[in-house]
Amino acid sequence: MAPACATAQRPGVLAVPFALPDLPPQAALRPLGALEIDPARLGFGGLSAIHLAPDLTVTMVSDLARWAELRLDLDESLRPRGLALLRAGPLRDGAGRPLRRGHAGDSEALARLPDGGWLVAYERWHRIRHHPTLDAPGLYVEAPPGVERAAANGGLESLAVLPDGRWLAIAEELPLPEAEGATAAWIGGPGAWRPIGWRPAPGHAPTDAAPLPDGGLLVLERAFSIFAGFTCRLVRVPAAALADPPPGTILEGEAILAMPPFPADNWEGVAVARHRGRTLVALVSDDNENRLQRSLMMLFELRD
Repeated sequence: MAPACATAQRPGVLAVPFALPDLPPQAALRPLGALEIDPARLGFGGLSAIHLAPDLTVTMVSDLARWAELRLDLDESLRPRGLALLRAGPLRDGAGRPLRRGHAGDSEALARLPDGGWLVAYERWHRIRHHPTLDAPGLYVEAPPGVERAAANGGLESLAVLPDGRWLAIAEELPLPEAEGATAAWIGGPGAWRPIGWRPAPGHAPTDAAPLPDGGLLVLERAFSIFAGFTCRLVRVPAAALADPPPGTILEGEAILAMPPFPADNWEGVAVARHRGRTLVALVSDDNENRLQRSLMMLFELRD
C-alpha cells in the first residue's frame, strides 16, 4: 500500500488515486481509497462542500464562489480511480451576475433538494441561496434566525436536507450561553426553523453535515493548532435524535472516524450516497490556496 504522502500530480491528470490505511473489521467505515485533485486542472481550489449522487456524479463548491460537476470513476471493488470534469462555473447572485470571491462569495455548504435544486450557504455575509441549477441565479431563502450574529468566519458551514424534507443547519462558531461548548443549530426550514444546538468535541468545530438514508446524520468536525496542525473526526447522529427534537435540544454524535491515521488536512465537506446497494461516504479537503496543503477526496463504505 502506497503511503498517502507519496502521491504526485501527473501532467494532464485531474485526480491521482492513492491508498488509505485499513481499519479493523468491526469499524463502522471501510476505507476504499482516496484521490488527490489538481486545482490547476480543476480551475480552482478551496473546495468547501461536496455532494455525491447515486450515479457517481460529484458536485463541489469552493469558497471562491465556484462550482464543479465531475464523474467519479470506481473499479469493481468501489476503489476510486479518478475524476472527470463535466462542467464548472461561477456561483451567481439573484440577477445572474457571477459572485465575487470574498465577502459575497464565501460559499461553504451545499445541499440537494428533493426537486433537484440546490441550497448553498455562505459565510462572512451569512445567508442561504437557492439555485434551481448551479449555473442559475441564486435566490434568497429565509436563513435561520440569529445566524447573523455569528463571527465572519463562523457561519453556516453545515447544511443538510434530511430524507423527510426538513433542513438542518449548524453554525461553525456561534456559542450558546446556556449550553457550554455548544454552537447554534437549527432544524426545520424557512418559516419553521427550530433552534437547537450542536456540541462538537472539545476544540473542534463542525464543518459539514450529510443526511443518511435511514434518517440519521453524519457531521464532520475539525480542529487546528499551530503545534498539532489539522485534526478531524466524523460523527454519526441516529435518526431517533432528529425525529422531533424540542427547541433547545443539544445534539451530539458518536465518532466513527478520526484523522490521523488518515491524511491530516483541512477536511471541510462530507457526502453520502447509495450505490449498488452500498452506502458510500465521501470527504473533501480545502487547500486554502496554500501550497503546503492539498485538495483531497477520500471514499469509504459505511457498513450497514
